[in-house]
Amino acid sequence: MCGINGIFRYGVETPKIDIEQIIATRDSMYNRGPDGAGLWLSDCGSVGFGHRRLAIIELSELGAQPMHTADGHLSITFNGEIYNHNELRRNLESKGFSFRSHSDTEVLLHLYRDIGIEMVNQLRGMFAFALWDNRNRKLIIARDPYGIKPVYYSNINGVFRFASQVKALVAGSGIDCSINPAALISFLLWGSVSEPLTLYENINALPAGHVLEIDYLGRQSIYQYWNINTVINTSYSAASAIPADIAKELAKAAIRDSVKAHMVADVPVGSFLSAGLDSATITGLAQELVPEPVSAITLAFEEFSGRSLDEAPVATEIASILGVKHQVVTSSMSHVETELAMFLDAMDQPTIDGINTWLVSKAAKSNGLKVVLSGLGGDEMLGGYNTFEAIPEIINKLSPYNSNPTINNLFFYIHAFIAKSFKGLNPNNSDCLNMASNITSAYQLQKGLFMPWELPNIIDRDLLKIGLSQLTKINIFESVDDIQSDFGKIVALESKKYMRNQLLRDTDWIGMAHSLEIRVPLVDHILLFNLVGSAATGKLGNKKEILPQSLTAKLDDRIVNRPKTGFTIPIWRWLNQSPAFSSWKRNKYLTNKNIIPNKRWAYCVLEHFPGASNYLK
Repeated sequence: MCGINGIFRYGVETPKIDIEQIIATRDSMYNRGPDGAGLWLSDCGSVGFGHRRLAIIELSELGAQPMHTADGHLSITFNGEIYNHNELRRNLESKGFSFRSHSDTEVLLHLYRDIGIEMVNQLRGMFAFALWDNRNRKLIIARDPYGIKPVYYSNINGVFRFASQVKALVAGSGIDCSINPAALISFLLWGSVSEPLTLYENINALPAGHVLEIDYLGRQSIYQYWNINTVINTSYSAASAIPADIAKELAKAAIRDSVKAHMVADVPVGSFLSAGLDSATITGLAQELVPEPVSAITLAFEEFSGRSLDEAPVATEIASILGVKHQVVTSSMSHVETELAMFLDAMDQPTIDGINTWLVSKAAKSNGLKVVLSGLGGDEMLGGYNTFEAIPEIINKLSPYNSNPTINNLFFYIHAFIAKSFKGLNPNNSDCLNMASNITSAYQLQKGLFMPWELPNIIDRDLLKIGLSQLTKINIFESVDDIQSDFGKIVALESKKYMRNQLLRDTDWIGMAHSLEIRVPLVDHILLFNLVGSAATGKLGNKKEILPQSLTAKLDDRIVNRPKTGFTIPIWRWLNQSPAFSSWKRNKYLTNKNIIPNKRWAYCVLEHFPGASNYLK
């Protein structure tokens, strides 16, 4: 896991790039790779790569980057891990390719030489890389199917820049940081910025499962090589012919296989452990694969002690059953206050989530870990969230009414009046009629932050009009209309909207802020294909019960059937009681303690991105 960046100047008369900009961008990402720094400039001076290294595979200097083929025709800077690199290496060696290292990066170079960019379809892992093809004089940027690893870019006035973080691109200078109205509105609607947008107009994210190519004349193309909608439909069709008992056995084998793949490393691999089935399963399977005890970290809060939200007692019991080395890290309001400034300074794009991940990541790092496994992804793939039940219920109950435009309009004006005149009320559920017309809008009702009818009261109307118009450009990318099952549609929405734009993105920048690689075995495109169809057809049982069934050690039914509490934090107390937040409450909206905490927190977050809060009323 690393930080990558680079600059490519294209055109007929191309001036040489400013190497200091590459260095400034690279070194702003020091925490992403404290184990080493690399720099490469092409002979022609039109392309240069930077790299910060966190050594996980091939710890020697043979794994240093940027890396090149022996003839110098191919150069790469790579962030992530390729879990099947050993299998790919053996296949390439059978074709006559020779290797100098054990690095997965070198595998990428030879694989590209063998089959070109179609190589992305053979990779299992999390990755973002930039490859310079000198023979064809083109730059290629690629990102893993789910978008676990990010890469951001700008393309202005003949200069193409890329980096692992938005703030790194800004640190390199040369980019206008005007606020993107669509991104700001996206954040208010969802609590995160929807890709491919970023908060800044001139910086974009390469979408998940996409490849970007740009040649020496500046001709740029972006295309999608992996589509979650297609995978869900294919898996759903295949599952129809599989008996339930066989489907369960195949699912358990696939879960074990994914965890095994994610254990590939030349350093110890630890785990985050909550009271949930996801992390318990991942931790238990990891322990089954190694002889020494796995280090498992649990985050607890003083404010939850003795309450149902306290996951530490159950996590401790699970750790004892699994036989792992367990540590409970207890945090408090005062502790979070000391961390808050660092958390916000490191935040790469605005998000209303992540403080919990920050605290547990810091604890893992302080325990000497460089790699940990996370249970992220199980809810999205197996229907663990209440959205899988609530959304169909809303649509079924209200479908007889939502086709009447007169009633719809009446409800819209009623809730708009409520939102404008009674800000102490939470109007999110007052527009069920309008928002229940389809799964996508019902999902927004369930998971959105601010509702669309609230926006005119909190943001400049001219900016709102521009931003909403621009947001329509990403509707096709996020569409789920072509998915066959309602279950599959919600899987895709949870994966595209919530997991990719918030959970995975936060996991990346937060883990990297602590020089910690966080791996997510349940966010794996091969595992998705093997499980989601059977989950959609009900052949894997209730929600996530298939996960602990894949363990050799058996968890007590009381643990398996424990109500979901979520990986949560006592943010309402911090907002209402902590003096650390008092200086941010400049807006009367924030001082109203009846407003739900996440909305107030969104205002606080925007205060720390220059220019963003200027557009709020």
